[in-house]
Amino acid sequence: MNLPNKLTVFRMVLIFPFVILLLGGHEGWGWFTALFSGISGYTDYIALAIFVIASLTDLLDGKIARKYNLITNFGKFMDPLADKLLVCSAMICLTAMGRIPAWIVIIIIAREFVISGFRLIASDNGRVIAASWWGKFKTTFQMVMVILMIANIQALRFATDLVMWISLILTVVSLLDYLIKNKEVMQGTK
Repeated sequence: MNLPNKLTVFRMVLIFPFVILLLGGHEGWGWFTALFSGISGYTDYIALAIFVIASLTDLLDGKIARKYNLITNFGKFMDPLADKLLVCSAMICLTAMGRIPAWIVIIIIAREFVISGFRLIASDNGRVIAASWWGKFKTTFQMVMVILMIANIQALRFATDLVMWISLILTVVSLLDYLIKNKEVMQGTK
């Protein structure tokens, strides 16, 4: 359990307080109100800070792993999973809060399932499919979109919507990129 892997686990652990703080302030949970009454007006900001910290651990763990040659099988599997759990959890919460249309979240999550299945098939054929630049851009734009949507600043509404549409386009483009570049995986050839 090296430092990059600890950062990945830390990112996954941060999902729980993030979701509780983000949804708890909006869903009218009685226990939440009683427990967090002193910070009830600030839960979005605390959730936003947690999301930003979690997103930064994504940048940090990869850089550390590559720089110090600490790449492990655990990290290869858990790092992208932690990213997906963080971003998808955030988007599901934002859907419940009415800040992002459900159909966009469904497309984004469906893409993640397709790519995960695709990677499993490739793995069975002895092939590893690395993250593409399109996928990295997609993740970056999704994280920026989530940050803007949690912040919910009306003056940035146009920018928020623009980033949302770019995220959606990158989601589809990155999916097509994976499928086209690795079409032999589906044909059962290496």
